[in-house]
Amino acid sequence: MTLTWNTFMKRRDFLQQTGGFAAAALASRSALASPAAINVPQGKAEHVVFIWLGGGMSQIDTFDPKNRGNSKASPKLAGSEYDMIDTAVPGVKFCEHLHRTARLADRMTAIRTVNHHLVDEHAFGTNFVHTGRLISGSVTYPSIGSVIGHVRGAVNPDVPAYMLIGYPNVSRGPGFLGAKAGYVYLVDTESGPAGFSRPDDVTALRIQRRQQLLQPLTDRVPEDSVIAQYRAAQSEALRLAGPDFMRHFRLQDEPDDLRNAYGGEFGQRCLLARRLVQAGVRFVEVSHNLNFINGTGWDTHNEGQQNQHLLIKELDIALSALMTDLEKKGILDKTLVVIGTEFGRPAEYDARGGRGHQGSCFSLCLAGGGLNHRGAYGVTDERSKSVVENPVSVPDFHATIHAALGINPAHELFDGSRPIPITDQGKPITALFG
Repeated sequence: MTLTWNTFMKRRDFLQQTGGFAAAALASRSALASPAAINVPQGKAEHVVFIWLGGGMSQIDTFDPKNRGNSKASPKLAGSEYDMIDTAVPGVKFCEHLHRTARLADRMTAIRTVNHHLVDEHAFGTNFVHTGRLISGSVTYPSIGSVIGHVRGAVNPDVPAYMLIGYPNVSRGPGFLGAKAGYVYLVDTESGPAGFSRPDDVTALRIQRRQQLLQPLTDRVPEDSVIAQYRAAQSEALRLAGPDFMRHFRLQDEPDDLRNAYGGEFGQRCLLARRLVQAGVRFVEVSHNLNFINGTGWDTHNEGQQNQHLLIKELDIALSALMTDLEKKGILDKTLVVIGTEFGRPAEYDARGGRGHQGSCFSLCLAGGGLNHRGAYGVTDERSKSVVENPVSVPDFHATIHAALGINPAHELFDGSRPIPITDQGKPITALFG
């Protein structure tokens, strides 16, 4: 084949350009991997209490209220279901059923401009807000609880790094980090996690003998195998089993007036979260899944909207009690309280007076954790449907949480030999770091 000068020049230009792209990519990669290459705020929080409102909290009816609508009119009038009230931060308003939390608004920030462009479906949204990543066919990404527990470890080695008060699923799990980065979970605040209490007839000596019988079998497991991960998790469970760990679940040790201040079952979960934080657990997720209160939980389609105020009032009681309790114990600045949900709801009502799903604009909240709180961050339009100022992606929200705990959002974990940053190019909200 004969090469002309013109062909040679084209090929040379191509090689120069692709070489430039490769160099740029390498430089970008180096900047991402190096903590010194980007300006990352460093918070001093030690713990996270992550409150999960499964179903999709309606931001326009809670932390981003707008003009009143009417779900019972014909035709229905789009807008907020409730009146708005002033908060402790001038110019910031919450819905009328958050009046206790409103008095503490200077200790928190409702991030009103979180958005994603997923299909507005519960499983996708739940996974995205927990992991900060789209569902992949080749990688199972770890949840933020598993990431933080893995990177920082437990504050006290006598307790797990990551605990879940609610029902487990893959979105809350360790993903490619393996079982060693998993959680201990419970669904009943009275009994605590299942399997950690020894039967009365099983003495410490019998436990020791059982472990000795098991040891030769576990020693045969290859170190780099999946089974080895479960062996490590089993060893951790055996270490925790017993009264020293289970005493943290004795809510009856708390004063009656404090237990009453937290309210019902959801409030007791939040009280337990405070006890676990004090015990040294790094990350506690508390699930608010009491669907029977309004019939639908936070997924307020159709008639579920009409009793939504019962959910909001319960959140208000528990959240305000938790913030106040943490502050009185002197650990609010060390404990980042997070409110998460998979998406928001539109201002418009459906045919039976409920609301659909909306990912284009919704609210997630942060409280305590030593951040520079401002009541609310970001501006939305008159129907809380579109972002007007300061958009925040879900990876940005994750990056803010990581930075609050002194973790670089560009920190890399490894799926085998493949490096994966803990956020998908998320950037912390610098305005919250004073």
